[in-house]
Amino acid sequence: MDKREQYERVFSHFDGDKDRKISPAELRQCVATVGGGDISLEEAEAAVEVLDGDGDGQLGFEDFVAFVEGGGAEEKAADLKEAFKMYEMDGGGCITPKSLKKMLSRLGESRSLGECKVMIAKFDLDGDGVINFDEFRVMMS
Repeated sequence: MDKREQYERVFSHFDGDKDRKISPAELRQCVATVGGGDISLEEAEAAVEVLDGDGDGQLGFEDFVAFVEGGGAEEKAADLKEAFKMYEMDGGGCITPKSLKKMLSRLGESRSLGECKVMIAKFDLDGDGVINFDEFRVMMS
């Protein structure tokens, strides 16, 4: 049996409701069973959020393989945070049209402030005119 078949068996074992997805609650059980210690539901939800390839709030098989192989979830989260910091620039915890314009200019992409507002509006889920880290994560996935 190759590694992928083993992963499939483990995935199927922890997919309690057999929907071909592992929920945060199922992930908690998985971690506890394989000797990874106890993780809170919040930690499981955060892990699923980082690894969730299609944004449905659960892990599909490929997401699970990335998790099991240590597919760089922590590294991916750290990279996203670093990229976010590059765009936010002013330390305010969000990307503003002005900071987006500055960063795009540094990258050789000259955009007007109005164009930057339009770009931000596409991913501004809460309608506050700026991109926070959660919105940035959605945008980058």
